[in-house]
Amino acid sequence: MADQARSRALAGALLAAALMPLNSTMIAVAVPSIARTFDHDPAAVTQALVATYLIAAIALQGPGGKLGDRLGHWRVCALGQAAMGVGAVVGFLAPNLWTLSGSRILMATGGALAVPATVALLRIELPPARRARAFGTFGAIMASAAALGPILGGALVDAFDWEAVFLANLPVLAVAALLMAGVDRRRDVRADGAFDWPGSVLLTGALASLVLGAEGTGGGERGVVLVGAGLVLLVAFVVRERRAADPVVDLAIFRTRAFTAGTLLVCLQNLVMYALIFELPLVLERLFDLGARETGQLLLWLMVAMVLLSLVAGRLTERLGPRALAVTGALACLAGMVLLQASDLGAPGDVRLPLALLGVGLGLCSPAAQTASLSAIDPGRSGMAAGVGSTMRYLGGVAGVATLGRMLDLQGSAAAVLSSHHQVTAVFTGVLVAALGCACLLPGLGEDRRDLG
Repeated sequence: MADQARSRALAGALLAAALMPLNSTMIAVAVPSIARTFDHDPAAVTQALVATYLIAAIALQGPGGKLGDRLGHWRVCALGQAAMGVGAVVGFLAPNLWTLSGSRILMATGGALAVPATVALLRIELPPARRARAFGTFGAIMASAAALGPILGGALVDAFDWEAVFLANLPVLAVAALLMAGVDRRRDVRADGAFDWPGSVLLTGALASLVLGAEGTGGGERGVVLVGAGLVLLVAFVVRERRAADPVVDLAIFRTRAFTAGTLLVCLQNLVMYALIFELPLVLERLFDLGARETGQLLLWLMVAMVLLSLVAGRLTERLGPRALAVTGALACLAGMVLLQASDLGAPGDVRLPLALLGVGLGLCSPAAQTASLSAIDPGRSGMAAGVGSTMRYLGGVAGVATLGRMLDLQGSAAAVLSSHHQVTAVFTGVLVAALGCACLLPGLGEDRRDLG
């Protein structure tokens, strides 16, 4: 494929992949309007549209990545785009909440196919010298999409009502399809034999149960049962994969130090980032009666710093090596968290510098970690590796929010709330220390990264 055609097709894949984080956050502002339309409680609507999307996105990325290794990543990326398009149309026309929930699951399924395929294509189609730059761009696009979701969703709902949140996907998908139109989708088909459906079912069931249990769905007792069931299914999955001829997740990839360290680094940092995005608005509202608009402006310090550094981190990774960038980023994250943990939050603006440092650190780490982890895996397993990495990224976010729900106490005096905030940030400081350890395990400049591409 010529360089210009390849770049155009990869741009189309990136555009479609960005719809997954965009749709995960864009729906939030539409929940009240949807609840009024279908006469349901907003909490029930949130569970039906937000929780189901998140669970499907987490549980299906592993099988989605493996499917790309077997059928070809260009083909699976196009299939994911089609699923998102059908889901968007069904959502736009949905006569009731349950149909709408089904459309969201279908859209999440499409994203779970498109995102690992896109990451795998960046690893396979680009030479090593351009790969880190591409992963930096990928990280910036995905973070920007998640951040812009509520803003774009609010504008669409205000102008056209909630149906526009679904319809808005179609022109983006059409442009993505046009950009990818010249790709030969047969050329990267590799595997034959039966797909590991039993392993896929066990993995999906395990992850869905663990996520539901971590979120406390159905109350404390039921949450414990769900977590227990998830762990049992996870053990069964591991046993199955060790015996499968062509496993949906080859557990041997975790023996590769760069892959395991890079994947865990992103997971741990996502745990902290997503938890803080939820925690700080609650604490600032309780301490300063701060509204959503003011809190959003403060969180921009995190998002803008992360996006800008992601755009330059790729080139820096190529010059300095993954370890140097990741260690620098992990130290910046740790410095931001230590400042936040030490602050008495005398004013809302006290969070700006810590959030900016966290954003800088996240922006530096993600491209370095993805470059190192995927370059350590051979091209024939890149889809599976990308699916595992994406799953771990989302699981980190779920774990962070679940930890926050069990630790943060907003009752009582302002001093009690501040004390609870400091306990939460102390735990997250420990998480970031572990992330720094993972960063130190990544390969340095010129070291053998087992690049088999």
